[in-house]
Amino acid sequence: MPNTFRTLFLLCALCWAGVIFYLSHLPGADIPPLFYGEDKLLHAFVFGILGLFTLGAMKTTPDGYRPFQPWLAVILVTVYGVLDEFHQHFVPGRTPDIFDVIADAVGGMLGVWLLYRFIKARLRTPS
Repeated sequence: MPNTFRTLFLLCALCWAGVIFYLSHLPGADIPPLFYGEDKLLHAFVFGILGLFTLGAMKTTPDGYRPFQPWLAVILVTVYGVLDEFHQHFVPGRTPDIFDVIADAVGGMLGVWLLYRFIKARLRTPS
């Protein structure tokens, strides 16, 4: 991926991490969920986007990503999810939840996988 795209992905990842921090810093609200597990689905979606941006910020080879890079992106996203839950411990009306971290990790994996597969498919397609 060209340096311009990598820089754009890096900026998007940092901005998105900031959005996540801002949203998790808002005091808890007593809004009833629309359906059971809605918050976990939202966590997975939000951290999936972060995973996609994180992998996109990494340098590729002519063959795509190196085998460790998707795993590194998932680890970084999951660590950010853990830190996010730790941060919520100090926010009034918010509580940390291990299942949120699991949803964050699963979402991060999905976002990383989507970009990884997209890049692999683009490399197989003749120009």
